[in-house]
Amino acid sequence: MDVKLPIYFDNNATTPIDPRVLAAMMPYLTDHFGNAASQHVFGEQAAAAVEIAREQVAALIGASDREIVFTSGATESDNLAIKGLAQTHRGADRGHIITCLTEHKAVLDPCERLAKQGFDVTWLTPDKFGVVSAEAVAEAIRPTTLLVSLMFANNETGTMHPISEIGQICQDRGVVFHTDATQSAGKSPLDVGAMGVDLLSLSAHKLYGPKGVGALYVRHAKRNPPMRLAAQMDGGRHERGLRSGTLNVPGIVALGAAAEIARAEMADEAVRLTAMRDRLQQGIERELDHVQLNGHPTQRLAGTLNMSFAFVEGESLMLSRPMRDLAVSTGSACTSASLQPSHVLRAMGVSDALAHGSIRVSLGRFNTEAEVEFAIPRIVQAVRELRAMSPLYEMAREGVDLSKVQWRHS
Repeated sequence: MDVKLPIYFDNNATTPIDPRVLAAMMPYLTDHFGNAASQHVFGEQAAAAVEIAREQVAALIGASDREIVFTSGATESDNLAIKGLAQTHRGADRGHIITCLTEHKAVLDPCERLAKQGFDVTWLTPDKFGVVSAEAVAEAIRPTTLLVSLMFANNETGTMHPISEIGQICQDRGVVFHTDATQSAGKSPLDVGAMGVDLLSLSAHKLYGPKGVGALYVRHAKRNPPMRLAAQMDGGRHERGLRSGTLNVPGIVALGAAAEIARAEMADEAVRLTAMRDRLQQGIERELDHVQLNGHPTQRLAGTLNMSFAFVEGESLMLSRPMRDLAVSTGSACTSASLQPSHVLRAMGVSDALAHGSIRVSLGRFNTEAEVEFAIPRIVQAVRELRAMSPLYEMAREGVDLSKVQWRHS
């Protein structure tokens, strides 16, 4: 089997830069180094490149170029969207925010900060698949609701909410709708107009661009409540006053190129990744018992597979000898230092034991069928070796109801 080791299966954490993106970016790291705010030929050249990238990003999500604000990444975009909107409505009669317990920390933490500042935050609990229904959102909306913030696709499970239905409800109720599309932009079709999205966050390094650059879509059309955001950084009033700071021209050019490539190729790429993901899942489930899929079986990103293995600890699985050539994850890269079980899986009702025994395999553009075939027996072997040391697994195989076992503590 022609496979180059080690194999990278952690594309939801970050993606490698596409060589075509790097080629587009390089001239702006070397010869075309001007500051886009400078009033001379070097600055004009940089500014023109930025505007082309703005059009490319807008085209990816069905927006207009004047609705794109460049940032340092999705975390900054989320903060600008959520806190920026809330701060312009402080003291008004719109002090209620709705979000979900399975959101990324870049959404949860700003909402927690606003809650400490007096905003009323509703934390929706998803169903067992990680989905928040449009009906649940509708029931949570009040006359005082300012914002609904729900991610397009979950970073750990790939589960997708019914964004279009939720967007329509928010439009009908006059509520601002923000979606963190970090994982879905460039992987799944997005049309902010058709989906009723008012604010959308994305990041270059999730769609084969570099780290340190992203964008926030801000709906330009007049609406009630008005779409006013308070800048989170002062100093120059760049990006129409919403984001001060010298523009990262090479990164922005790369983001634009990545968006253009994704727009052209994502449909075919999704078909290929879905086939590989399903082959991986089926191969594992055929060889192992006590395996659980985490996330929706169909309403999820093409390349994301999150599975729990009973009687196995996820960290031990990752570090096991058969897995040493496979780069996978036990959850979100932003919280990987935590020993707590995934907040996403817990919110979905997954037990702590199963949550601790979960791994996420996220396939990407440069993964191959041969790599998937290589991975299946390695994952199976790793689980079997760890279970061989587990008396609980042996008891389960013998049909013992572990919930009725009486444990003695010395």
